[in-house]
Amino acid sequence: MYSIELVIARYREDLNWLNNTPPGLKRTVYDKSGNALVSNAISLPNVGREAHTYLHHLISHYDSLADWTIFCQGRPFDHAYDFHHTLRDFAAQPDAIGSFRWLGHLIDTDDNQGYTLFRTWSKNEDGRTLDLRRFHQELFGTAGPPEYTFVLGAQFAVHRDLVRSRPLTFYEHALHLSQTFPDAAHCYERLWDRVFGVEGIDRPWLAGRKTVLLKKMKKQTV
Repeated sequence: MYSIELVIARYREDLNWLNNTPPGLKRTVYDKSGNALVSNAISLPNVGREAHTYLHHLISHYDSLADWTIFCQGRPFDHAYDFHHTLRDFAAQPDAIGSFRWLGHLIDTDDNQGYTLFRTWSKNEDGRTLDLRRFHQELFGTAGPPEYTFVLGAQFAVHRDLVRSRPLTFYEHALHLSQTFPDAAHCYERLWDRVFGVEGIDRPWLAGRKTVLLKKMKKQTV
């Protein structure tokens, strides 16, 4: 019997949508609002955004992970519009998930200084860059690529064997960076697949494309 755990990184989002998740799906909510109203939510300090939450879970459950863990935001629909449908598909056929699966509808590409996406992002009011080049070096101890292609939203599913292909000390170091490196969560968003030692998007399939809309964006009914 396969096990799947849904890990939610919540700040102040309404989590009523959890009432529509498949039965039998284990749900773990981490709350950083300081005023958790969700039953059984685990409180965490409001640091490091969702990256800190995900890494905290990986470290604290390293030896007891579910077969697959799905990591998502408190409102996953902003970047994964049919998230409910995805969860139902996973629950019905978990082995089809694979070892790593990005969850979202928009593939995009940023350069290793964030000029392409991050500097011009509407919420980046001061137009600062994103030093992925140094972040990659500090996380992995090696030079990184000139560009990162990823699925927007920092949401994904990963198999426990892939997680454990790296030692616990790697994730402890990664957690430290999530709290100390400038804009670390935005760096992680661009390379979660590489955290687990894979490339989550098939390059031959991309055929040189930098941006791919996987599905038509539409309003989500939760």
